[in-house]
Amino acid sequence: MAPPHGDKSAEVKEEAAAAVSSVDNRPISTILFIVAMQTEALPLVKKFQLTEDLNSVFPKGVPWVRFYGKYKGLTVNIVCPGKDPSLGVDGVGTVSASLVTYASVQALKPDLIINAGTAGGFGAKGASIGDVFISSEVAFHDRRIPIPVFDIYGVGSRKAFATPNLLKELNLKVGKLSTGDSLDMSPMDEASIIANDATIKDMEGAAVAYVADLLKVPAIFLKAVTDVVDGDKPTPEEFLENLVAVTAALDQTATQVVDYISGKCLVEL
Repeated sequence: MAPPHGDKSAEVKEEAAAAVSSVDNRPISTILFIVAMQTEALPLVKKFQLTEDLNSVFPKGVPWVRFYGKYKGLTVNIVCPGKDPSLGVDGVGTVSASLVTYASVQALKPDLIINAGTAGGFGAKGASIGDVFISSEVAFHDRRIPIPVFDIYGVGSRKAFATPNLLKELNLKVGKLSTGDSLDMSPMDEASIIANDATIKDMEGAAVAYVADLLKVPAIFLKAVTDVVDGDKPTPEEFLENLVAVTAALDQTATQVVDYISGKCLVEL
């Protein structure tokens, strides 16, 4: 005699929970870094002694770049959107971030995604040039859809994968991250960022989070502050002025994060 439907449903839920638990208790073996700019990525490539993949796992013709190798028992992949074929600039923004995250997860099957990069910070929320934050939550600030439920979808708020032990060990700053496709900040963007209670803003994080959530891969977000958005200097000027030095701070923290992850399971983070 078949068990009642309710019992079967409970059984399926228990099996699913057990499957998730087994994954969480398995040592992390493959890490995927999603990094928007090659300037941000190359110090890490050098640190981890990675090799560029010349026989790309990605579709023919796309500019996406992958570096890979072994570091302290981990398979480390760093993927960048590469240079725009027409203009030669880095493929920053949410569209490129979504595409490379999806393609990389499909091809590389990572245990953990790390979206590492630079960001603007808000002095009023305690951010300073060179600070490296790990994001507790991510959301969009430029997807305004003033229709019930669609408005919530537009903001797209998602929790980052919780890493309490990592935070304690490395003493990292924590803050909410808000994502949009513009480097500047319009008054409407600012209102949304305030509503998101964000300490830092970038152009990729929430897009990476969306794909990671869709494909059920845990993701964390490391963001180093290049410019104080509510400060006196123009954002583009301050960003370019501090990019190289702040990338060095990001490199150092990302290395510490990977060193900590080595040999651990997801539940130990």
